[in-house]
Amino acid sequence: MEDTTILGIFKHLSPSEAFTIFGLLIFAIIVILPFWLIFKRAGYPGPIGLLAIIPFAGIVLLYVLAFAPWPNLKKDEEE
Repeated sequence: MEDTTILGIFKHLSPSEAFTIFGLLIFAIIVILPFWLIFKRAGYPGPIGLLAIIPFAGIVLLYVLAFAPWPNLKKDEEE
């Protein structure tokens, strides 16, 4: 019977390949988490932050945040 767990998949990789995959996952978390939290605080859905790992999409997201109206600010102005 084949081991299909996540760790079982890493058994077939060389140490450098496993380190590369692990490093990319850590990098993705480091990039996605701030975008997720910023979009959430701005009043947009947090999962939009996942787009930050697509090349050049992170720059587009920054422009969206910079120039689009923030839904949370509208709520504060109405009160």
